[in-house]
Order: sequence, then C-alpha cells, then structure tokens
Amino acid sequence: MSEKKKFHIEYEIKSSPRILFNFISEPNGLMQWFADQVLARDNDYTFIWDDGEQQKAKLLIYKENKLVRFKWLDDEPQCYFEMEVVQDELTNDVALSITDFATQESIAERKQIWDSQIQYLVSVIGA
Repeated sequence: MSEKKKFHIEYEIKSSPRILFNFISEPNGLMQWFADQVLARDNDYTFIWDDGEQQKAKLLIYKENKLVRFKWLDDEPQCYFEMEVVQDELTNDVALSITDFATQESIAERKQIWDSQIQYLVSVIGA
C-alpha cells in the first residue's frame, strides 16, 4: 500500500469566523454539511452517512474560533484531517483551510470530495 501524503486546500468563504467555526466544530454544524449524523462524547466523534457508512474519529485539537483537528481511528498513525478558519489581516476575508492525507493516486479524488462538501457548506451558510 502506498504511503499517504499530506495536502492542503483553501476555500474562501463569506462568513464570520465564529459562524464558520460552529459549522466545523459542533456536531449540529457538522451534520448540516459533513455527515448525516454526528455523535460526540467528550473527544470521541462518530460520523454516520445515510448510506450506512460510519467512521469514528478522535478530536485531537480544538482552538476556539480557529481550528479543529480530527483523527480517523482506522487511519494510519500520522494521518489526520484539520479544518482551520483563516482570516486575512488586511482584507478580513475569511477562508477555510483544509489539511488532509491521501495516497498519491487518490489525492485528486479526495480534493474533489472536499470541493463538493465545501460547496455544500457554502450553500448552507448562505455565503
């Protein structure tokens, strides 16, 4: 199996950092765009999709209004996915920066999945 590589993508989102952060950190926010159901107990999250798929993750880092980092429990030790709210100091533009891991062969596909998820997030926020 080929080794997973880290990749970054950034999306400009017309939203306040606080509102955007709720959509990436709160189970109710995540259920509106990321998964159909999100169960959280302490730092243990279960993401459930309508097709019956479910994945468990641990919340590794939580920085209020800034960043969340999750680790899929069934993934390789060095892998995680992170969603960071980035605000430009000069323009105040807000972006969502994604860090994720995928094999070289699947990075393009992974990015497409993020593109579609973030597009949905933008429509939910109404940005």
